[in-house]
Amino acid sequence: MFLLRRGAVRERTTPIGVLHRAVTRWGEAERTRSRYAFQKWVDGVALLDVQARTYADFWRRQNEQALAADGPLWVVLGDSTAQGLGASSPLHGYVGQVLNALRRTGQPWRVLNLSRSGAQTRHVLDDQLPLIEGLRADLVTCGIGNNDILATPPRRFRTHLGSVIGRLPSSSVVMDLTVPDRFWRVGGVCSPYVTGINQFISTTATGRGLTVAEVSRHARPPWRGLLAADSFHPNNLGYRRHADALLAALPANTLG
Repeated sequence: MFLLRRGAVRERTTPIGVLHRAVTRWGEAERTRSRYAFQKWVDGVALLDVQARTYADFWRRQNEQALAADGPLWVVLGDSTAQGLGASSPLHGYVGQVLNALRRTGQPWRVLNLSRSGAQTRHVLDDQLPLIEGLRADLVTCGIGNNDILATPPRRFRTHLGSVIGRLPSSSVVMDLTVPDRFWRVGGVCSPYVTGINQFISTTATGRGLTVAEVSRHARPPWRGLLAADSFHPNNLGYRRHADALLAALPANTLG
């Protein structure tokens, strides 16, 4: 037994034994980091699931106040990015950040946020656009299509997108889509397709005389520090890029 024990000690202290021990520990550390990263992502997704409900309630209350108030009216159409999911509060999304900039002009701007988390182009057509009929909006913005990229067949996507742009009021600004370059592992595969969709948005909108807010030019990699806990939606800083794109596209008289 003593000899076996001595042999075992000698084996562990040889270069091969040291290397084996180091590799084993590295593998265990990597598995621990992977489990931690996965759990952190799961927790992030759960957090945003809660945000989807609380932020929707927030905007419903804000919409009621906006309709009862006076002042220039901004109507927002879109999906979860217009809701501000991923930001530390609904008002730290791009809508809240742009609203602050509008109010700094001294005008009592109101915002009617008709967006919905998970919305696709068909939801804007069927549910959101009908709600603005009869409203006197000074500004309408529409950012939609992110949820159609993988969920809607390309031809139908373009048809719906064209219909959305065709039905927007003349005071509208259309937001293009973030190109997912170097975004997760599928980003490079989707990027050419999204770039083509953005070209379609630009051509269709400018053909109607509408301005395009180039989110694709402002929200660019590297993504580190710009994403929320689900590693998908923007965080406060990420939404700053969206806000910058929209502010750059607004008519000069809107900002005084």
